[in-house]
Amino acid sequence: MTTEAAVHPRARTQSLNDVRAIIPESCYERSLTRAWLAVLQAIVLYAAPVVGLALTDTWWAVLGLWVLAGLGVAGLFVVGHDASHGALVDSRRLNRGLAQLCMVPSGHVEAAWDLGHNRIHHGYTTRQSFDFVWHPSTVEEYRAMGRLGRLRHRFEWSCFGSGAYFLRTVWWQKMWRFNAPGKRHDAIVRDKFTLGGVLALMLAGTVVLGALTGGVVGAFWVPFKMLVVPFLLFVQIIGWTVYVHHVDPDIKWWTRKEWTQFHGQMDSTTILHIPAVLNKLWFYNIMVHVPHHVDARIPFHQLPKAAEAITAAYPDTVRTSRLSPGSYFRATKACKLYDFDAGRWLPYSAAAAAPAAAPAAG
Repeated sequence: MTTEAAVHPRARTQSLNDVRAIIPESCYERSLTRAWLAVLQAIVLYAAPVVGLALTDTWWAVLGLWVLAGLGVAGLFVVGHDASHGALVDSRRLNRGLAQLCMVPSGHVEAAWDLGHNRIHHGYTTRQSFDFVWHPSTVEEYRAMGRLGRLRHRFEWSCFGSGAYFLRTVWWQKMWRFNAPGKRHDAIVRDKFTLGGVLALMLAGTVVLGALTGGVVGAFWVPFKMLVVPFLLFVQIIGWTVYVHHVDPDIKWWTRKEWTQFHGQMDSTTILHIPAVLNKLWFYNIMVHVPHHVDARIPFHQLPKAAEAITAAYPDTVRTSRLSPGSYFRATKACKLYDFDAGRWLPYSAAAAAPAAAPAAG
């Protein structure tokens, strides 16, 4: 006989361990063949447009190749992200090596990414003062900003600013500029030096190629079109991707006291449907984000199966929708500031209308 608790497990508990318990064991099965095919696909879809950029300066071809190269960097990064979680293959060492390799074009320091993304973002998703990724500002914090700080906030939280936000907050401040204390410090420093050396060689190679084919102008133009623009397009793509995963008028951020693992990984993440060709070629099911946050050990090709099991058990909790430009624009219009006490997003007008602090009683 089926009980109400079995049909609606959330009515019984909000334990993330119970969510993980309903995920089929087969969802944890990794495939070395699938992993290597994903790596090979990502490399080819990045290398092909970059080689094309080296061979042409026709304006319309360059524009199209820039888009493909930016997506190529993103595809490599998503595969590397899976490896960094230890979910791509069984070998821990091979996972780390593949993550380092795939993150080169995006300039991501894998050891620092592991700390900031895998440990902090996944460990404290949407928790006030812990999860730094798209962490909202309160009315009081916004009012305390200077004029330049407010202008920067307005741009980064606009429909055009996700790349600038990711570049400054995640890529620069929390990875390249960040120096972790303790045992992680040496690994992060080593990764910075190694990656920095590889990027310097790539830059030098494109400068030489440009100088040989186009003189002084070519020495600037070739590295710009082959490396810089694809990287900047990637930053926009990944910034937008992370934004839609965790920012929406219906997605709640939690105070330290209210937050639980269940709230962060189930209530404040999403499953978004995107065109199949984009998912197949470059996104590798990363938009199936709820099961990824419930258990990051699940490999990318098993996420849809895990999502089916979780959604069937928690139909009133899992947030599923089709991603559209309209939904994104609505989110960027509504989600500017946050009231953690009320648990709701606010527009900028809330800061203008907020009363000044009452004077202390004499």
